[in-house]
Amino acid sequence: MTQPARTGRPTRTGSAELEQRLRQAAFEVFCDRGFEAASMEEIARAANITKRTLYAKYPDKRALFTKILPWAMSSLQWDPPLVAVPEGDLRGELMMIAQAAVTRAVDPAIAQLIRMAMSEARRFPEFAQAAHSMAWSPRLRSVIELLERHARAGTIVVDDPELAAEQFLAMVAGFPSILAVFDLRRDNDVEQRHIEHAVELFLSGVEPRPERAPGRR
Repeated sequence: MTQPARTGRPTRTGSAELEQRLRQAAFEVFCDRGFEAASMEEIARAANITKRTLYAKYPDKRALFTKILPWAMSSLQWDPPLVAVPEGDLRGELMMIAQAAVTRAVDPAIAQLIRMAMSEARRFPEFAQAAHSMAWSPRLRSVIELLERHARAGTIVVDDPELAAEQFLAMVAGFPSILAVFDLRRDNDVEQRHIEHAVELFLSGVEPRPERAPGRR
């Protein structure tokens, strides 16, 4: 068996590269094996370092796990670029947000993080909550602001913009996210039809309805 190479004192750049490699290896082992089954020896081997080096940096498995959680979540805090649409085009803006939300929901790295959060939710509830927020929050504020702006303009009727925004994102990205967690992915044309139908269904619920004539039900 090949032993990890022993070298002299690492440079600052070398230390940063070592830490990055260690965190990535630990993240992959924890995702693959779960917290309980993962071992420090396996993580050291995956990172190509000695157990002594690993224990010098992290005294136990829990310390390592809790350290890489914020790192993993921050490294995945990306937002797909938005495509400009004409001002006032609610349908176009919702389509743009929906496509970005689905792109994020089906990203393998996001799905992997959510799987790990689900498996360790009882042991690390704060991690599960943070992972859930990370997966859903990037678009929530933009949807709320969009709905508030159109409600003020009178183009839609929304009593609770925050609730409506949550329901919109759930309609759009909820099912694709569940599929991704189970490592399933639909064809692009199926995903596009899903997005378009969700947007149209949402719009039909918030667009103003003509006032009914007196005496009519």
